[in-house]
This record gives sequence, C-alpha cells and structure tokens, in this order.
Amino acid sequence: MTLQAGGIAVITGAASGFGLEASRVAARRGMKIVMADVQADALARAQAEIEGLGAEVLPFRLDVSKAAEVEALAAATFARFGVPNFVFNNAGVGAGGLIWEHTAADWAWVIGVNLMGVAHGVRVFTPAMLEAAAKDASWQGHIVNTASMAGLLNAPNMGVYNVSKHAVVSMSETLYQDLSLVTDQVHAHVLCPYFVPTGISQSHRNRPADMPLARPTKSQLIAQAMSDKAVGSGKVTAAQVAQWVFEACDGNRFYIYSHPHALGGVQVRLEDIVTPRNPTDPFAARPEIGAELKRQLRGA
Repeated sequence: MTLQAGGIAVITGAASGFGLEASRVAARRGMKIVMADVQADALARAQAEIEGLGAEVLPFRLDVSKAAEVEALAAATFARFGVPNFVFNNAGVGAGGLIWEHTAADWAWVIGVNLMGVAHGVRVFTPAMLEAAAKDASWQGHIVNTASMAGLLNAPNMGVYNVSKHAVVSMSETLYQDLSLVTDQVHAHVLCPYFVPTGISQSHRNRPADMPLARPTKSQLIAQAMSDKAVGSGKVTAAQVAQWVFEACDGNRFYIYSHPHALGGVQVRLEDIVTPRNPTDPFAARPEIGAELKRQLRGA
C-alpha cells in the first residue's frame, strides 16, 4: 500500500459526499490533506472535522472550472506540503432534462466543472508527480477521476451530465495509457459510481451567478424529481465508496465501481455498438418506468 502516513492527498469537492469521506479515510491513514471545495462554509466545517481526526489540513476554496484557481491550488499544495501522492479530481455537478433543452449556461456550467475541472487537475498535478517519481524510485502516486455510471451508459433525460461523464472516462483511460508509456510509478484510476446518497442532486445550490438557471422545463423538473428519489434511496454509502477508492489505489485497479451489477447495462450497450443494432431500451427490464416517463413528458 502506498497511501500511508506522511503521504499527501489533494481532494476536490472535499466538503461533502465522496470528497469528505475520502478526506476521512486519508486522515485515518495519517496523510496530510488539501481539502478544496467551492462552498466556503461547508469547507470550514469539513476542515474542522478532519483536523479533529489529527490530520494536518490545508483548506482551499476554489471553482475547479477556473484554470487559474486550480493552478493556484497546485501552487499552494507544493508550497505547504510538497507533491501529492493522491489527487482526487472529484468535484462535480448534476443536471438533467431533454438534451435540446439545456441552455448554453447549463452546458458551460456542467462541462466546466465535471470535465474541465478534472482536466485542470490532471494538467497541473501530473507533471509534478512524474518529476517526483523520476527523483525517487520508491515514490508512488495515484490520480483518481470521478466519472459516473453515466459515463458508461446513456440514460435518457440527463444528456449534459452523460456527455460530461463519458468525457471523464475517456480522459481517464487515456491518462492511464499515457502514463504507462513514461512511468510505472504514477497510476490513473476512474471512479464510476451509480446512485449513492450525496449532495449531487442538489448541486444547483452552488451554481455561479454568471450562469443563471433558466426557468425549468417539464423534462428538467421530472429529471430533478427522479434524481432526488434515486440518489436519496441509494443503499451504498459515500463512506463505502471512498474506502473502495483507496483500496483500488492500493491494488492498482483502474476501474472503481459502486454497483458492479449495473455493468450488465454497460455490456448491453457495448453489444449494441459491435453488433451493430439500435440502442436498447434502457427500461427494458422495468417497462413501467419507461412508460411513466413517456406519459409525463407527453402530458398524457
């Protein structure tokens, strides 16, 4: 295991959900922790808790969609602790609705946080990690990017989210392959959770003022209600997922799943692609759900 006492962790979205739980795991392992989040009050509470576990914490308020702010995060990390062994590009937001009903602001916000936030993290930390590895043959580093099962499937009525998470899976797989060309000491991983109770369905609370939320359409209201129900009723906890993230790093496993049974849907999608055949009805196993969604959208 490489993520132990004396190691350095950088975690975005650290004030809640997977990020807060990962901070707790890192604290129990004796790591120094950089906790980054957009929500200042929640970050202050999270910092106090993690410091109460005995960890040394550097809090950093930022919007991960802003390149300069992620660059400042890296600079602060290097100055305070050094090069991180664990970078968890985890901050993310959710949005739903029919894909043509997303506004330009919706696209800019979701892609900015979910995709560019990860890209900025990869861009600013990977070179320093490679340099640390080149100087010390025993040094090990891990970069974990939070995607989603929505990055492997394409559920209807959540298009902008699907697009952003598919891109994160692609980026992570490419990072894995690129790193393998140049080092055996820095490793990439991708987290693809399914429905886990976190604050993701209420992420609009942190939407920036310069990307205003338009009056929601019928499809967006339906997507919000379905997301609230699905996320809120999840049985797998964020704490379990965070533990699995660290265990995946320990075992150098690339794909990290919260609900492996959902991979059946991924297999069907891949079979659609290679057969080829038209995309399979995602509600084939639960036709009543698809019928109700159609009824609501068509206003019957």
